[in-house]
Amino acid sequence: MNHAIQPTTSIALCTFNGADYLSTQWASLLAQEQLPDEVVVCDDQSTDGTVALLHRLAAQSPFPVRILKNPVRLGYNKNFEKALLECTSDLIFICDQDDAWFPDKIKTMARFMVDHPDIEAAFCDAWVTDEQLQERQSRFWEWVRFDTATRSRWQSGEMMEVMLDGNRVMGCATVLRSSFLANALPVPESVPGYIYDGWLGLVGAARHSVAFIDEPLQLYRTHPQQQVGVRESDEVVERVRLLDRFGRQREKKLAPLREKQSQLAVINKLLRNRLNNNAPGLAALRRRLSHFTMRSCLPHKRHRRIGPVLASLREGNYQRYADVSANWYAPYLAALGDILE
Repeated sequence: MNHAIQPTTSIALCTFNGADYLSTQWASLLAQEQLPDEVVVCDDQSTDGTVALLHRLAAQSPFPVRILKNPVRLGYNKNFEKALLECTSDLIFICDQDDAWFPDKIKTMARFMVDHPDIEAAFCDAWVTDEQLQERQSRFWEWVRFDTATRSRWQSGEMMEVMLDGNRVMGCATVLRSSFLANALPVPESVPGYIYDGWLGLVGAARHSVAFIDEPLQLYRTHPQQQVGVRESDEVVERVRLLDRFGRQREKKLAPLREKQSQLAVINKLLRNRLNNNAPGLAALRRRLSHFTMRSCLPHKRHRRIGPVLASLREGNYQRYADVSANWYAPYLAALGDILE
């Protein structure tokens, strides 16, 4: 690392009715071993005294603070977009109002970005805690299935494959180069299955320029008022047995495949509108889109399905796109179902 080159750092903090938790987060910013060069706050029409609290906190802070009040409510996607665009430093840290950063977060992540000049965005892990930031329940990456095997795939260049299985990039644990914003912003009005941080992750994955820092550098507070966050899922996953595949209605079988194909087609279009067609991660996206297009558009006659299904099976696509928690035979069951149903 060249210690003579120290990038400037901004914190993009978005607030909305965060008065109950903001002071704790602010205290963690004050305690940073490397203080930011500026904090930009965008408040999204708070009604609980958040803005007044921000002014009191800013008046006693050793770093410059700009507080911007949105004239109309933007929602978290566009509010973070605005905050990012208002930052003026080389590196921009995204910050939620209700967490708490460890003292070495800015220093550690800024050093990582200096040591890896080709990386445009990086994200760390966090401890998931309760409303009082007391109980460290688990690592955040456990919630989003970013386990050792998945991290190895990411490092080997399969970051787009991983991102298309579900977002792993938590916004409030992310640092960006200001130059990255030219490709990433504005955030599209709708990215099916993702919010603003997932979009940033998809853009970075498409460019092979997003990395992870395998260390928890903050506490992630869970509470009933948070706008987005980790939740225990109430969804019941329907298990389809082999016998079911002979009697299930074809439209019911095709519905999730068509939904997946539509999602991938939209993401592909959004990324192609922003990036060069030869961006390295786009090939993986196109391959997955082609697979789900094939599956959702198979001919009505069964004998005409055999060829494309077996070809995709030989190419390893059924195995590649199976859920990571599925049994070893799940890809073959899916292929058989595509032929039979």
